[in-house]
Amino acid sequence: MWKRSGSVLLATAAAAATIGLGASQALAATWTVKPGGAITGSAGTTTLKDTSTGNTLTCKSSRATGTAKSGSGLSGTGIASIKSATFTTCSGPLGLTFTVKTSHLPWSLNAVSYHSGVTNGTITGIHATLTGPSCSAQVDGTGATANNGKVSGTYTNSTHKLKILTTGGNLHVYNVSGCAGLINSGDSTTFSASYAISPGQTITSP
Repeated sequence: MWKRSGSVLLATAAAAATIGLGASQALAATWTVKPGGAITGSAGTTTLKDTSTGNTLTCKSSRATGTAKSGSGLSGTGIASIKSATFTTCSGPLGLTFTVKTSHLPWSLNAVSYHSGVTNGTITGIHATLTGPSCSAQVDGTGATANNGKVSGTYTNSTHKLKILTTGGNLHVYNVSGCAGLINSGDSTTFSASYAISPGQTITSP
């Protein structure tokens, strides 16, 4: 039994190291969230960049609504959820305008590690459709209908900001139609934004 438990701990520590986390952080078992409940997130400039072509879709703003769990002894998995996500005034190269429609909601917010008031985590379950003049595409993770798009982010208690990072995700574009080579099916993409969360949440872990 001890040998098996040791193997599990070693495997977990190795997985944590691959994403740049200390083993002690990744093994944190429980979380506390205050006050929890209904939340909204508002961001200014929000971008989706095709890392293969370098082209960027930029939205003037974006907004998300969801729910955060409340209390202590919580699992980091699904510690909060995103029930809606909207993007406003989106444009791409050559002045093309786009609409962004999100689906496969709710998306899950997952707490992974904690240090000095900052929680590192992921948002999973992402799927979105981009539509513009003579150009359309889907954004997902490992496949067009996998519904497993993922991004990494940090939440800072002191600022109540959820920052989406350009590293640690698996987003790709699929089923590209038209688009004049500005984006291509299978290209990897990064998503970046900084959301002000209201009401502000305090997330901690031992």
